[in-house]
Amino acid sequence: MSKTKNEAKYLAVKELHETKNYSIQWMCKLLNIQRSAYYKWLNRSVPENEQENMELAKIIKKYHQKYGGILGYRRMRMFINRNYKKNYNIKRIRRIMNILGIHSRIRRIRTGCTVSNKADQKAENILHREFEASTPNEKWTTDVTEFKVPHSTEKLYLSVFLDLYDRCIIAWEIRERNDNILVQNTFRQAVEQNPEAHPLFHSDRGYQYTSPVFQIQSMSRVACCLDNGPTEGLWGIIKTEMYKMYEIYDKESLIEAIGNYINFYNYQRYQERYNSKAPMEIRMEAMNTVKPKQYPIAFNPRIAKYHELLNNLKTQSE
Repeated sequence: MSKTKNEAKYLAVKELHETKNYSIQWMCKLLNIQRSAYYKWLNRSVPENEQENMELAKIIKKYHQKYGGILGYRRMRMFINRNYKKNYNIKRIRRIMNILGIHSRIRRIRTGCTVSNKADQKAENILHREFEASTPNEKWTTDVTEFKVPHSTEKLYLSVFLDLYDRCIIAWEIRERNDNILVQNTFRQAVEQNPEAHPLFHSDRGYQYTSPVFQIQSMSRVACCLDNGPTEGLWGIIKTEMYKMYEIYDKESLIEAIGNYINFYNYQRYQERYNSKAPMEIRMEAMNTVKPKQYPIAFNPRIAKYHELLNNLKTQSE
């Protein structure tokens, strides 16, 4: 887009006239711009760079609509550069999105559905918020979340196993009850699909994981959601993005949407940490090499503070 003072207004008039057949005279008056100035802008000689920006704006609007408004300017840049083999910088994408009035949706805070059972056995927190893994199947985290069925009092429960190397959802299961069978079925899938794996398992203190039937190796401390941060974060991602991308109106459409979103997440949701690649791409690349590439996690002050406290406690006990 050019840096014309009323650029955004001219673009709005042009699009609404072409798509909705709104009156140009009426819109110019409403927006307090001269009709002659609009026509002068419309009939100007458009520079090559601006023509490219106009095409880019069309792509941005298409992706914004296709993915239900879940793409902010960083992820919009990843999607466009990846799929169109371009190298647009963030500032350019952000400027055009601002002109178009396009912004991503803010993630909502989720409420958990963990049910703890003090009578069952517990495991220590061995993971200690070390959420970085050097290879696939080194560390798995797991959890269960609930979804309310629209126009109903019913609920569905989703159980997943997440690999901390590539953040790939390696197994998932949906049931109408949050019980041991749900977790056991998910665990069975994970093991069957990764028969050579011997990972560290980490979960929260939900009663399914404390049952003697399911031997977990590492557990979050009581009321410490950050101890299982990656999986908790996954719930926030799913519940923010899935409802924007798919039409959900009953139990069947909800089940279908969950399956479709998990497929999207694993195969198409490009991540900046992984150089604009999707989790399953990273997983397949790592599985086919002797020395998998490392993807350091960005600095997190809360996790750093926790590790500092942990080290101090170890020093004092020595």
